[in-house]
Amino acid sequence: MKLQVEVLRDLAARVLSKERLKHTLGVADWAERLAQHHGLDPLKARCAGLVHDLAKEVSLNNQLRYARRWNLLHYPEDEQSPYVLHGPVAAYWLEHHYGLDDPEILAAVANHTLGRPGMGKLEMLIYSADLTEPERDFPKVDFLRQSLYDDLEKGTLACVEHTLIYLREGKRPIHPLTQLTYEDLRRRQNIGTGSNNA
Repeated sequence: MKLQVEVLRDLAARVLSKERLKHTLGVADWAERLAQHHGLDPLKARCAGLVHDLAKEVSLNNQLRYARRWNLLHYPEDEQSPYVLHGPVAAYWLEHHYGLDDPEILAAVANHTLGRPGMGKLEMLIYSADLTEPERDFPKVDFLRQSLYDDLEKGTLACVEHTLIYLREGKRPIHPLTQLTYEDLRRRQNIGTGSNNA
């Protein structure tokens, strides 16, 4: 499938509620801006932003059903907390039912909720843009936006750290992939600074 912003925007408008679409357009705008600033492909960033939440409003029972059918369950926590499945479900749907064949966009959609070790730049960008899009309003969101603008990898680490703190404070379960993502980004930062701390 050739990347066409209008086609993906129309798809998002058809399947998402008004409120969710507003969030989606905010993510797409912010992702495109960050991509331009960091020398990434702004078209890919906008397209990934437009479709990242495509399966978000599918019922959790159906998301779980699709994830089982499409072999997308990799951790016990995937079944225990099916709200984390909308990314992988959307990516599978886009690839197999809409013919989207861009591996970077598919990975960014699949991993925008939990992250993963070894995330590429577009994956980091969509993960972080989702948390910090213009409509988000929470303490430290401006700090996170500025961190992302200054340094994509460090900013993504700050976003993952913020998510972990939020989950711990709310006594909510932490998916192992998010913990592994945090550890991987910290390790990457340490390697980048020449630190011996693993």
